[in-house]
Amino acid sequence: MKAILNYIHKEVWSPYIAGILLGLVGIAAVWISNSLLGASGAFENVAGLIGKAVAPAAFDNMYFNFIMPPGITVSVILVVGIFFGGMLGAATSGTLKWGAKDTANSDPQWKRIFGESTAKRWGIAFIGAIILEYAAGIAGGCTSGLAISGGMLLAPAAYLFIAGMFASGIVTALVIYGKRY
Repeated sequence: MKAILNYIHKEVWSPYIAGILLGLVGIAAVWISNSLLGASGAFENVAGLIGKAVAPAAFDNMYFNFIMPPGITVSVILVVGIFFGGMLGAATSGTLKWGAKDTANSDPQWKRIFGESTAKRWGIAFIGAIILEYAAGIAGGCTSGLAISGGMLLAPAAYLFIAGMFASGIVTALVIYGKRY
């Protein structure tokens, strides 16, 4: 038991152990909630919930009535769990630095490439998240929904997505960092 607790407190885990645990979480999600892992729909569920409360007529359409109904769904609970799970993981590894002044932008590589502006870092992260969510809507799923759950089901689209994700990541890194890294 002590070995497990010591391992949990490590900052970096083996990708093999993390992969096995993620597979077990995926199986548990299907078993407990009869739903696959997927996070991108959560934002539409919450947006629909807020939208129906603020402007019901604007959100009374096919999309929010049948395709992506508003409400607190399994995906919404998953996103909340991801946030608190990440906080718990950082806390147990001793890397949680909530509110510390210089931790918001402490990555040396980022500082060399983009400068030390915390506002710039938050702005780029926010814009990147919007692009990612929009693309997930077009693709019909996000990384967790398509790659992880689709991979568990051996869906060919999941493996095409994973290949495309890695290829686009390499191209993006080359565009952003050039030959410096």
